[in-house]
Amino acid sequence: MNPSSSFVATRDQALSVFNHPFSQSHSFLVSNFKNGSFLSPINTHTRRPKTHTSFTTPKRFQPITGCLGERNTPAKALRQILESPGAHQGPACFDGLSAKLVERAGFQYCFTSGFSISAARLGLPDTGFISYGEMVDQGQQITQAVSIPVIGDGDNGYGNAMNVKRTVKGYIRAGFAGIILEDQVSPKACGHTQGRKVVSREEAVMRIKAAVDARKESGSDIVIVARTDSRQALSLEESLWRSRAFADAGADVLFIDALSSKEEMKAFCEVSPLVPKMANMLEGGGKTPILSPLELEEIGYKLVAYPLSLIGVSIRAMQDSLTALNGGRIPPPGSMPSFEEIKEILGFNNYYEEEKRYATSKYQLYADREGSNAYSIQRVRDDSEQRGQSPQDPVVEVITPDVYTKYGADGSRDPFSGIWSRTLRIKITGRDGFEKLDVRVPAGFLEGITNIVPALGGVNLKALLDDAAEEVGGKVLLDFNDTMGDRIQVFLE
Repeated sequence: MNPSSSFVATRDQALSVFNHPFSQSHSFLVSNFKNGSFLSPINTHTRRPKTHTSFTTPKRFQPITGCLGERNTPAKALRQILESPGAHQGPACFDGLSAKLVERAGFQYCFTSGFSISAARLGLPDTGFISYGEMVDQGQQITQAVSIPVIGDGDNGYGNAMNVKRTVKGYIRAGFAGIILEDQVSPKACGHTQGRKVVSREEAVMRIKAAVDARKESGSDIVIVARTDSRQALSLEESLWRSRAFADAGADVLFIDALSSKEEMKAFCEVSPLVPKMANMLEGGGKTPILSPLELEEIGYKLVAYPLSLIGVSIRAMQDSLTALNGGRIPPPGSMPSFEEIKEILGFNNYYEEEKRYATSKYQLYADREGSNAYSIQRVRDDSEQRGQSPQDPVVEVITPDVYTKYGADGSRDPFSGIWSRTLRIKITGRDGFEKLDVRVPAGFLEGITNIVPALGGVNLKALLDDAAEEVGGKVLLDFNDTMGDRIQVFLE
């Protein structure tokens, strides 16, 4: 570990730390390093002795403002994670949204995945197509979207040692807490795919030395993760030798990709025992066995990457949604968040609250941002000047479906008149026999029904409802199979 992760405090400063209400915690792990200064732990050892702790669900960091006046950078926050006990999980993101979801889930940090960014940004395989500029641009969007530390995939540095220095400095400016650099030749590719080739020992070590020099020249403490792909390209013995050499060159974390057994993973963790190790749990059929965080901690790992979980489930979810749309229906409600949930995740509600601080005109039209729907009409009027009074709360006039349905189909005010008092039940059963959808909507809102099941757009539901309006009890209005073989039923209740 770089000694810069610790600092020397005066006696008064140290006493103020121990008197701080949070000082009972074993460490101060923070995520919001964008505002103000934060309290950093006082480390008495460069490395903590290995401890065995029970793994718990990751908890989101809380920002702490300390009395020492030292600003906590992304790299410092990541170094605090490396100094804390246990094996720490880090999902791999590929854009600002996926990074936000990682942070909201409570993870302490995340990775960027060149594999996933190449897929999401270019729609191309991770075989060297994506460039340094594209990775830096995507990375900056990711680091600006979250407050947790982000470790960037720096591939092979995009060239020789001089290119490596430029890459490291670019990643520092982009806000990364760490950078992963590997020893593959160009064009590089995913370490678990065929045909891996690596540069010579001398050039591989020189890349790490160049990265260390770039960090020093930038006045940064970015965490350098040195990766070797020589296990698949050459041999286990070669990958262990390169790992030792990377540690001697100044790497902060060591990483051998595509180790093929638990025994190989143990042998790796015995190399340079004072330098943290990173494990890559490639989901869905990689070369490395998938182990639990507790097993990985027992072996000796500190960081655990999950490179494909987010991009993998995203691909499958989009495929399922497109299959549903192609079959004439929208995805089932349970397969996607509500519109309100999406707005909350993206920060709409926070935006609206902050927007109020900068309002300048007293004549304003406010949309109903909490529960808008196609049948709501809002009119906001401030007539305080006409009354010669000081501005007061605006007069609001609202028409909603609840008000509208007080009138019957014939215009009467009988709330139970005609079809408006009835309910439509829409049920979709897959060709495999499993229920995909079962919802109830007011029978009067035909447009809403076609929004739920677009396949009903060509059906004259109004005529069916008019015919059944006077019937008592339930009735089957429609029962047919769509083009995907799913059974669609519409009942009037």
